[in-house]
Amino acid sequence: MNGRVLFVDDDPDARALLAGGLGRRGYEIVPCGSAAEALERLRGEEVDVVLTDVKLGGMTGIELAQKVAESHPELPVVVITAFGNMEMVVEAMRAGAYDFITKPFSADSADIALARAIQHRRLTSEVRRLRQALSGRDAAILGDSAAMRRVRELIEQVAGADATVLITGESGTGKELVARAIHELGPRAEAPFVAINCAAIPASLLESELFGHVKGAFTDAKGQKRGLFVQASSGTLFLDEIGEMPAEVQVKLLRVLQERRVRPVGGEEEVPFDARLIAATNRDLETEVEDGRFRPDLYYRINVVHIEVPPLRSRQGDILVMAQHFLRRHAERSRKDVVGISRPAAQKLLDYDWPGNVRELENCLERAVALTRMSEIGVDDLPERVREHQSKKLEVSDNPEEMITLEEMERRYVRRVLAACGGNKTQAAKTLGLDRRTLYRRLESLGIGKEEA
Repeated sequence: MNGRVLFVDDDPDARALLAGGLGRRGYEIVPCGSAAEALERLRGEEVDVVLTDVKLGGMTGIELAQKVAESHPELPVVVITAFGNMEMVVEAMRAGAYDFITKPFSADSADIALARAIQHRRLTSEVRRLRQALSGRDAAILGDSAAMRRVRELIEQVAGADATVLITGESGTGKELVARAIHELGPRAEAPFVAINCAAIPASLLESELFGHVKGAFTDAKGQKRGLFVQASSGTLFLDEIGEMPAEVQVKLLRVLQERRVRPVGGEEEVPFDARLIAATNRDLETEVEDGRFRPDLYYRINVVHIEVPPLRSRQGDILVMAQHFLRRHAERSRKDVVGISRPAAQKLLDYDWPGNVRELENCLERAVALTRMSEIGVDDLPERVREHQSKKLEVSDNPEEMITLEEMERRYVRRVLAACGGNKTQAAKTLGLDRRTLYRRLESLGIGKEEA
């Protein structure tokens, strides 16, 4: 069915004629003889669009469009008006009508206008649903920084598709929360979200977990087991820390993604699955590929859409927003009347580098709420590492004997940026304002080897 149309016209012959033509084109027609009847029907029935003649006995089509816009703002109204009557068209649009068609018209022209209006309504509803869902997400994807706005935009854009997504970022940035948001905002939301940490399972068991096994496949295989790919069918499979996956499993995973079928360990028959794949890693997979630790063909297979979650230190403006979110959460859980963060404590939060990212920030606020005896978090409620933190800055001495060369200063700064980025060269290059190849050349010229980097 193309859509449900509430058709309002006080001429029964016109209603029957258009209902027949649109019915053959896949529309369900709900006929009404007056605007009052149409408003009554809208109180108890769901329709996708209202199609109304302007001239009706009693309330006009323009008045109906205005009332529909007030009571059902997302429901588009298409008005039918006489040819050349632009004043009526302008009045209808001002009243809230979405579109118009002029008499005389055919069922084909009405079909085009209705299809456009219904598509507009569905898109509007989907955007509203996405925004509501995202507004309720965890603090990891809160914040008004440009980087996080881009992350949320990508989540919205990719949620409705079925493309494989690779989420990168340091540990603790909230990569799994991003994956869950993509799942929950997409058409697979009612199906399972199955997550596995590839680094937490021994290589000998990872294949069985992913693909399943048959009875007797190995010593402890006392029964048949469905793998996670099959368990996640119709839903989403999230492979966290995919950069830790052993090479022998990478080969089999690539084939599974290409064929969309899995063969359980010890089995002879392949089993089809229908699961969306989302992967995440805190490693620089491009470097892993270059160093031969990750298969390039698998990298390109999983990196269809790339979402990079920025570290907390690169979006300082979001820190207090997230801190307040965590404060409210843990104050409610512990039933404590803690409502804010003192100015000195807030400054300490802003000064800290947050190597553990969002996960460390939440841990800090949970601790502070548990310890405080006041209605505000104070400096003494914060962990010692946050209270005592001093920003590390390169300083130039006034003593000529203590001065260093520009090259040595650059070497120290690059090392510090690499350390702050956890060795992630892609992130370090962005922080330094360089591309990856330029960074590699600078590392070589500065004498910073792979192991040191």
